[in-house]
Amino acid sequence: MPNLQTLSQPINPSTAIPIDSLAETRKQEVVQHLKQVIEPILKNDIVSLGMVRNLRVVDDYIYLRLYIGQYQHHLQEQIQATLSPLSWCKKTYIQPCTIPGVRTTLAISSGKGGVGKSTVAVNLAVALSLQGAKVGLLDADVYGPNVPQMLGLGHVDVQVIGTPNGQRFLPLEAHGIKVMSVGLLAEPDHPLAWRGPVLHKIVTQFIQQVDWGDLDYLLIDLPPGTGDAQITIIQESPICGVILVTTPQQVAIADVRRSVHMFRQVGVPVLGVVENMSYLICNHSGNALPIFGNGGGTQLSTELRTHLLGQIPIEARICAGGDIGKPLTLTDPSSVIGQVLTHVAANLEATFCSRSSLG
Repeated sequence: MPNLQTLSQPINPSTAIPIDSLAETRKQEVVQHLKQVIEPILKNDIVSLGMVRNLRVVDDYIYLRLYIGQYQHHLQEQIQATLSPLSWCKKTYIQPCTIPGVRTTLAISSGKGGVGKSTVAVNLAVALSLQGAKVGLLDADVYGPNVPQMLGLGHVDVQVIGTPNGQRFLPLEAHGIKVMSVGLLAEPDHPLAWRGPVLHKIVTQFIQQVDWGDLDYLLIDLPPGTGDAQITIIQESPICGVILVTTPQQVAIADVRRSVHMFRQVGVPVLGVVENMSYLICNHSGNALPIFGNGGGTQLSTELRTHLLGQIPIEARICAGGDIGKPLTLTDPSSVIGQVLTHVAANLEATFCSRSSLG
């Protein structure tokens, strides 16, 4: 597996390879100054959040890439002001890396396949949209791109349009949600047999070359696991945080731990855990039956010192809704699943204040 520190290059002084002692000393000094810049919503410094990458000190000049959302451009001015006391620095060059028009980018991830990650992503997108947010959903799961079917799109040709910034993919729209999926580039029922540089190029294009318009949230449905595709997406995206989807059993929990290690290496904060298939409600007694065991999501959230955002029961209708392209959260928002995901969406709204903070 590729080394994450090399690929994504978040700032980590302990692993930096010094070119010469002066440059390394100056780089350490820059890092300490950058740690004084706090992202106000996530309440952590921009270095720990992995927002600063590719930091270089060349002679008397500082170069860095800043991965931000649409609402975070003010951080550039803060960085310039924070680094201005460095007497040796003649100029700081900041390259902002953002997705035009997108205010907040969130990833939906799982340690393994089959835990309902895409189902959660689709229904969470619907829940956010029902609360008035402008939502986009990027299906980046190159191993199982099922989002178009779950939203009733089927196989539709992707249009390419000309913009002032060059040619861009035009997202589709379903149930008020803008959608783009890597699965739309493949023939129906054919595998996405992409590897290495081709995979990297395709994934990068879907992140950087989609004309999303104005969005409060862009949800990225990541592939399961911790392979090349996941690393590329994390490396190229201004992801503000990740929501982990798991099931209660210990096997799933063990796989999620590996994903957490990957996110923490690149400084992406884990916003919380959604436990899917938590229990089955008995038709006769109304009791909750923990078919796949219980306590896994609680255990994981305790280990990670993060929130257990919700526990989703096993419900035949959520599967049926995904098959016919009508998400249960849309058709029956008062259902138990609809209520759980509406609660998760409300927590995200309370955290990111997507529309109330727009000027």
